[in-house]
Amino acid sequence: MTSGVLLAGFSGAGLAQADPILPPALAELLNSGSAGLGSVGAGQTAPDAPRLASVPNFRDVAGTGAGYAGANGKNVNKGVFYRADAIVPNDADLATLEGLKLSAVYDLRSDQEVHDKADRVPAGAEYVRIPILSGNINDMVGLIKTPEDARNMMRQMNQAFVTGANEKDGFKQLLTELANTPGAQVYHCTAGKDRTGWTSMLLQSIAGVNDATIMSDYLLTNEYNKEWAAKTRAYIVATKGEEVAKLFDPLFGVEASYLQAGLDQVKADYGTVDKYLTDGLGLDQATIGKLKAKLLR
Repeated sequence: MTSGVLLAGFSGAGLAQADPILPPALAELLNSGSAGLGSVGAGQTAPDAPRLASVPNFRDVAGTGAGYAGANGKNVNKGVFYRADAIVPNDADLATLEGLKLSAVYDLRSDQEVHDKADRVPAGAEYVRIPILSGNINDMVGLIKTPEDARNMMRQMNQAFVTGANEKDGFKQLLTELANTPGAQVYHCTAGKDRTGWTSMLLQSIAGVNDATIMSDYLLTNEYNKEWAAKTRAYIVATKGEEVAKLFDPLFGVEASYLQAGLDQVKADYGTVDKYLTDGLGLDQATIGKLKAKLLR
């Protein structure tokens, strides 16, 4: 269960498909977003991920500029792994995505989420479903009586990424696919922040990115998704009222305590993220090595 699923289940397809508002600065970025997206030679740094109005939380796992600092004095390789919210691009954004020459799109959403908001897959990319879900949505929504209940739900969801059999199987499959599939790839859920955020933490950990940078990158969702969050909240206010919107405020973005709850569970159960990858997810060293080779330059 993720907040994206919760919101979709709570107020129907209209909320799940709330489109972001396009600010002028973002429109300007899009005008040049597809420039320079060709192949990158050895030793060169790929361009920053384009900002997309219709897929607002689309970004590079490696960050921007030179890429995040990783292990052994290397930077994380840009243009390899992308993360996103639902892939529902408008025509201009679809053209930009196709310019990235993506080989695969991994959809981590439930059947209902996909039904409500099906992906528009860029030409040349294989579409792969890997549903990762925890808990009964309707039951969980009914338990939210205060904003803190919503926060606790988010923390419990991140803990389930460590303890849940379905979740662990899903993350193992995804990381294995990312390791073995050539070319640039993107994975996503509904808002691109929970299932996607956990996957990004794992990849950045494999690359040796420090904890503070990983958390900072996780929290960037609040910036990338702010227009979507504002419109989604407005929808709830209009249909359910301000008091209900206040209950669900913690679901519109991310807080450090959400990811930290999962990390604390990793420490309690496995000691380290490395052990979670091998003993929890069952990844072999060859797969982890392939990921590390792709991630670092």
